[in-house]
Amino acid sequence: MKGHNLPLWLFALLVLGVVNVLVLQKEQLLTHGQVLFLELAPVDPRSLIQGDYMRLQYAISREVDNNIGERNGLIVVRLDINDIAQYVRIHDQHTTLAQNELLLPFRVRAFDVLIGPESFFFQEGHAMNYNNARYAELRVSKSGDVLLTGLRGNELEELGPP
Repeated sequence: MKGHNLPLWLFALLVLGVVNVLVLQKEQLLTHGQVLFLELAPVDPRSLIQGDYMRLQYAISREVDNNIGERNGLIVVRLDINDIAQYVRIHDQHTTLAQNELLLPFRVRAFDVLIGPESFFFQEGHAMNYNNARYAELRVSKSGDVLLTGLRGNELEELGPP
């Protein structure tokens, strides 16, 4: 009877190992990822805040040609003096990045270009702390992995509960 539990225990250890690796990767990105800011694009105010999250759309997505024929890929961005990302081009694997360029993943869905996380979750009842959000704060790795770390105001000030 004990031998029948062995596959269950091995599967549980595998799942635990995978979860720990994913957490470690996010911690590494949070610690060592390049900070950049993406300007938020206006979203229909009737659907901006729903419950305990905010739907995000980025101004930079308007600059990406959604007729490129690819459903997924990478864009190249360049950071300005305030670390605000500016669109440069669609990434071509045969072109090397300049020193001040980074990669961000994109997806084309129903004629929309989606870049980065699409939602920002916050504690219920704190929506008013994010009403003036103008930028999303992200951490990005050299390979284009992205982690949303917060929202910022007009002057890149941190937003959130006092």
